[in-house]
Amino acid sequence: MSPTEPHSPTVATIDLGSLAHNLGQVRRRLEASCQIIAIVKADAYGHGAATVAKTLEALAVTRFGVATLDEGIALREAGIRSSILLLGALFPDQFTDVVAHDLTPVLYEQSLAEEFAEHTKGRSVPYPVHLKIETGMGRLGLAPENVVTLLQSPAFQGPLQAEGLMTHLADSDNADPAYTTEQLERFRAVIRYMQAKKLSLPLIHVANSGAILGHPGSRFTAVRPGIMLYGYHTATHLNPAPDLQPVLSLTTKVAQVRKLKPGESTSYNRTYIVRRPSRIAVLPLGYADGYSRLLSNKGEVLINGKRAPVVGRVCMDMTMVDATDVPGVSTGTDVTLIGRQEEQQITASDLAALQGTIPYEVLCRIGQRVMRVYK
Repeated sequence: MSPTEPHSPTVATIDLGSLAHNLGQVRRRLEASCQIIAIVKADAYGHGAATVAKTLEALAVTRFGVATLDEGIALREAGIRSSILLLGALFPDQFTDVVAHDLTPVLYEQSLAEEFAEHTKGRSVPYPVHLKIETGMGRLGLAPENVVTLLQSPAFQGPLQAEGLMTHLADSDNADPAYTTEQLERFRAVIRYMQAKKLSLPLIHVANSGAILGHPGSRFTAVRPGIMLYGYHTATHLNPAPDLQPVLSLTTKVAQVRKLKPGESTSYNRTYIVRRPSRIAVLPLGYADGYSRLLSNKGEVLINGKRAPVVGRVCMDMTMVDATDVPGVSTGTDVTLIGRQEEQQITASDLAALQGTIPYEVLCRIGQRVMRVYK
């Protein structure tokens, strides 16, 4: 086995061609001048931030968004030289590392802006930052009425350069556009007031994936695609559905096939008792790898192009499936948990529906002991 080959049979395969395709689906919806801030937080939604960012950088993406300081530092250490926007919470004890790694913070409170300005004063050029307005998400953000006051404050008369203005949409994937329309109007009102005060910023960005797909009026001078880069969306009302390709597939191999008699059970707490002579395939992955325990007695996998149901509790390191109706299953047989086999497909959205969650969580949950392989 070569050093680049996985030591575990459980592998997440990342199709970089599909990533490029999905980037193209973003671009075809934008004006040529509109910039893309590719969101690669949470290890690029479980896909591997360093490789994803390098791939997108090679495709002329020049801006990235992450949630945390550590994520930004990791990208710099991986060789990413493009702009990196810190979208999450920021604390004064992080300022030194932010500046040292040339990261662009999003400021969401006047006191935070003042403290960061104090930290960066004396530089030969102002330090670029973005301002976030709270328009209805109920999270981080400046009150709309305070934005102009902050831009006219001493913090932005030398130490800081306001490079961008943003907000975050709470309901952009809803078929009812009313709340998104309200948020956009609050945001535009701030822009109009800024214009009246002769204030302008080069980057104005609001649109996440749902808004890129469903709200053309939210595409200002930049957009922030996240989940759609990885082949998913939650705006299920869109017709036709966007042409997106899932980037990640999750596969493993059968570790053992056990024969159980009627009345025997598999896994913890005996939640599955067989009613017929059965062949139970044991898979070497479990909830520690991101295959949720909520899929116990609910999920399905693909083996030899056929669906096999998950039976019993999903364990920390193992999952059992009923392979009785699938011919030719033995130790080493390939199993697909997310992805396609022949005419069958299981997506992260399918698994999310079974768990009462969203594909974001399914993808982000895939653990670090699952090796990422790129093609």
